Amino acid sequence: MTQSMTELYRLAEEQIQEYELEPAARQLMAVCRQGIRLDIGVPDDEAARGRSRVGGSPDLPPQAEWPLTADGEPMTFLAQLNLEQLAACDSLKRLPVRGMLYFFIGIDEPAYDIEHRVIYAASADGLERRGPGGATALGEDFDSFDALARPTLEFPNYAYVDEDMVSFDDDSYDRYLDFVLEMSSAGEASENWGSMFGFAEGQHGDDEIEAACALILRQEYGYDPTQAMKALAAHYGGDAERARREVDDIVMLLEIDSSDAVGFQWWDCGVLHFFIRGEDLRNGRFDRTYCSLYSS
Repeated sequence: MTQSMTELYRLAEEQIQEYELEPAARQLMAVCRQGIRLDIGVPDDEAARGRSRVGGSPDLPPQAEWPLTADGEPMTFLAQLNLEQLAACDSLKRLPVRGMLYFFIGIDEPAYDIEHRVIYAASADGLERRGPGGATALGEDFDSFDALARPTLEFPNYAYVDEDMVSFDDDSYDRYLDFVLEMSSAGEASENWGSMFGFAEGQHGDDEIEAACALILRQEYGYDPTQAMKALAAHYGGDAERARREVDDIVMLLEIDSSDAVGFQWWDCGVLHFFIRGEDLRNGRFDRTYCSLYSS
């Protein structure tokens, strides 16, 4: 059963005690994010239109064109989200309250600046099940399932956590990572395939900097965060504080995990990330997004 945000905060406080993380309790509760987890539901019956789904073929508005890569190939459809279904999980009201979001990608290499499209349709009425009309960029067919949404409290993963904050005894850091996994599932048994608004899976915690370089500077990230922040500050007339605010405003719109059930395999059991600037999210500019891939 989906838990309310109040129940999730209460659960987090209980689990902090259970995992003996009380010395960092205040800091942890200050840095957690209200997210949405997307789990695998029942297989798609191909009858209903407009439900949140992963894999298969999309239910598109009649006037919508299937997105193409720069080489003219149909992009590969990944997922569609019914925003009215997600509204109960989005207490911060970051998403439009109705309509549909569709996610497509081209070739998933290299791992940065992946060609993709995020399409927003303001209405979920009159949708048509649509195929690509030929082979898509990835050349794969994915099994389709209903997507079950639930609210979560997301805590910084190993790439984003302040290690000093949770390393107050010999094994507190390991206990913290177990706590993060516990909170991401929150007792749900369903397989998770996606998440929204949390912390991106990665290694260095610099995904938002990479996205900012692409979305703001229109340039490739050189994997040197110091130099990237200097370039962002220069873009804003030397305003380093503005540069930091812009990076902090980058939102992980969706993370799509590898999934045996669906057939997703992003390199070596990796994940796809879709990022958006907070300003563009608030204005419904889903055409301004950045896609990357992380694999260990």
